[in-house]
Amino acid sequence: MTAEADPSDPRRTSVPRPPKPPKRSRIGDLSMRVVYRVLAVAVVLVVAAAAVVAAFVFSGTSDRPGEASSGQVAAPPAATPSPGSSPVSASPSVSPSASASVSASTTPEASASPSPSTLEGVARDRSAVVAAFADPRVPELPRDKKLARLYGKAHHKGKRVLKDRRSGVWLARLSKPWKIFGASPFSTKQVLPKVKGAPVRAMVVSCPVPIQAQRHAKDTALLAARWTLNHHPEDSRISWLASQPIKKGWLLTYKVKYKVKGKARFSVAAVAVTSSSASRPAMVFVTIPDVQRPYWRDVNTVVSSIKPK
Repeated sequence: MTAEADPSDPRRTSVPRPPKPPKRSRIGDLSMRVVYRVLAVAVVLVVAAAAVVAAFVFSGTSDRPGEASSGQVAAPPAATPSPGSSPVSASPSVSPSASASVSASTTPEASASPSPSTLEGVARDRSAVVAAFADPRVPELPRDKKLARLYGKAHHKGKRVLKDRRSGVWLARLSKPWKIFGASPFSTKQVLPKVKGAPVRAMVVSCPVPIQAQRHAKDTALLAARWTLNHHPEDSRISWLASQPIKKGWLLTYKVKYKVKGKARFSVAAVAVTSSSASRPAMVFVTIPDVQRPYWRDVNTVVSSIKPK
């Protein structure tokens, strides 16, 4: 029989187990640790390259024609032409840009419009004008047309003027039977004696425009004319007679049609707006009912006498 070895016998020698071989990848004899490091470095390089490409593309888009850089707002479109103005067509021998520059320098409205440095308090868009044309009482403006000589005779002696220092405008002071009357809420006011049964009293008034000034004097005059309907019978409607430039402003002349006890009646009216030394444009408004038609010529007298100061 074979004797069993005593574990406590110092003569017994223990043989250590051989170490486990390192894990090997399928790529030759490289260890997995090396493979992982190579992969990590490759991922970092790919991410860095992608970031560089993205930064280059982003910074380059602002230099492309027709594109705005990040954080910039595109310029607004060209201003819409004022109502009633005829479009400008370029002739075959004139470029569109040249035609536009000639139009801007020669049209009366261009000279009557406020400069960019004085646009504080001036409407930035034409929303008020659009709303005015949506009003059934206000038709679209006609083409520019000068006011004809109206019926009657002028009631103005010499060079008598009425100075409206608040509005920065001078106008004719009409002679009798016109008389100065309590101006409030206007700056100046001239009136004719009341006519029995007439719903409107003939008057000539001046004051700073009671509406917000627009970029174009014609638009401001339009809104002022609409505002004057407050001084005519309810449901009055405008019928245009003339639309023309005046010194530093615009003049609109019109009939205001209304009914009195079911009978059709009307007044001849005019509103002129003009820039002056005052902070706001001046407005001169005149209205004379049909029962006082011999005084209609005074509309011509008043509007031709307006002088901004």
